[in-house]
Amino acid sequence: MDHSTPRGGLVERARAWAIADPDPVTRAELEEAIRAIEAGGDPVDLADAFAGTLEFGTAGLRGALGPGPNRMNRVVVARAAAGLAAYLLANGETGPVVIGYDARHNSDVFARDTAEIMQGAGLDALVLPSALPTPVLAFAIRHLEAAAGVMVTASHNPPQDNGYKVYLGDGSQIVSPADVEIAAQIATIGAIADLPRSDAWTTLGREVLAAYLAATSALVDTCGPRGLSVVYTPMHGVGGATVQRVMGLAGFAAPTIVEPQFAPDPTFPTVAFPNPEEPGAMDLALAAAAEVDADIVVANDPDADRAAVAVKGPHGWQMLRGDEVGALLADFLLRTGVHGTYACSIVSSSLLGKMAAAHGQPFAETLTGFKWIARVPGLVFGYEEALGYCVAPHQVKDKDGVSALLRIVELAALLKASGQTLTDRLEEIAAAYGLHATDQLSVRVADLSLITQAMADLRAAPPTSLGGLAVERVDDLALGGDGLPPTDGLRYRLAGGGRVIVRPSGTEPKVKCYLEVVVPVEADEPRTEAVAAARIVAAGRLDALRQDLAPRLSPTSPSLTKE
Repeated sequence: MDHSTPRGGLVERARAWAIADPDPVTRAELEEAIRAIEAGGDPVDLADAFAGTLEFGTAGLRGALGPGPNRMNRVVVARAAAGLAAYLLANGETGPVVIGYDARHNSDVFARDTAEIMQGAGLDALVLPSALPTPVLAFAIRHLEAAAGVMVTASHNPPQDNGYKVYLGDGSQIVSPADVEIAAQIATIGAIADLPRSDAWTTLGREVLAAYLAATSALVDTCGPRGLSVVYTPMHGVGGATVQRVMGLAGFAAPTIVEPQFAPDPTFPTVAFPNPEEPGAMDLALAAAAEVDADIVVANDPDADRAAVAVKGPHGWQMLRGDEVGALLADFLLRTGVHGTYACSIVSSSLLGKMAAAHGQPFAETLTGFKWIARVPGLVFGYEEALGYCVAPHQVKDKDGVSALLRIVELAALLKASGQTLTDRLEEIAAAYGLHATDQLSVRVADLSLITQAMADLRAAPPTSLGGLAVERVDDLALGGDGLPPTDGLRYRLAGGGRVIVRPSGTEPKVKCYLEVVVPVEADEPRTEAVAAARIVAAGRLDALRQDLAPRLSPTSPSLTKE
């Protein structure tokens, strides 16, 4: 074989990687790929694995498992751990570093490698005692007064993925400039075989988990009603035992478990995609709820940092949108006198700002991601539409699907005791502030340059109307403003109080559009009928927005698909 060709160069790089790879599984996988290419096989998959380096950003690392610098593996994780250790030492931190992991493939292995490298660098490494929810790790950082934390998880990504989430000592996810500085340290790491390692790291006992459970269960009113029938699924993730225990400590009856989805399983066998938002993911839970005539269905994603809720509707069980759950939680806290700043991301509903103002409380809007929401000064509640909620930032400065789930269960029990439901409360909120209806449109691309082109086209020729609603103002988010750092996105403020935000996805090859319309609820009609009428109007307006936006974002091309 001619090693001067691009294919030959790829094989040389792959061989060098295989020699350095400490993992016999990925090493064997790589050696097999090399043999296949040398026999004339297609090199496209291997070329992608070596097409650059998995980028260390504000969420740490996330990607598909496999060999090569553009995949999640022990080499990439070792370099990340060594770079983080070097960053901490350069900034005068002496540790400890607390490390957690979920039940995905290799999560425990990546956690152990991280612990060995941290300890070898002179930073005490403290590893959680088992696969546990991400919010337990976020809680442990401040509880143990750690210098940093690492959570090995890919949250609700597909089974073939894993990730590496980094927090600093304040308990928040890293943001710039820390991410850039850590990435710079990673770039200086040489051969991983030369990294000092130590097995003197500590496996924590159950005390940290017990402290998290006690603090979380104490969030609910000890005198409140507890009569509620709950169906729960952890979606094959690590939330199951933690949720059962926290509900018991808070005085609630054990929920009905979706048994096929209860045990942690990295293959996620009963779902096409382990995300409660995805079509079909909640089918087993909704079927169980119908069977036992439950009052409410609650779910976590695989690392339990997000929570989903389903309620009985006029046509059967239905999922609540993230914005609806955010409104319910915020309304609950505001009604019970929780004072402080309420915050959400710019792609979440504008309703929260109106609710906070009505109760005389400050409101803040941030860029997408809890790395921004959790840093809002004086925060008492924060959420984003993608099922992420922070109901106790004094305990966990990140989204926490366990505490959010518990507060929703508490609210549902309180409403049931007074003859109401979560749906009734949503109707009350709509009657008070107008119906705020939200939806999304995503366009997936095979060629990332098409995203750049779509954004450039929108900037060059901004629409004057969308879905029949006049565009009253265009905000180019790349210019910053309104107290927000610059980010690639466009916000269109529509007549009637609605808005559209268009931005490239931060984790997938998509252009994402976040839609919102606001429809007044007629005060002189019965509330339920008036809200139902407003929903019909809102559905029509959202559909018109989707129909108008889709062709603007996806020129005729087989490489784009609308979702």
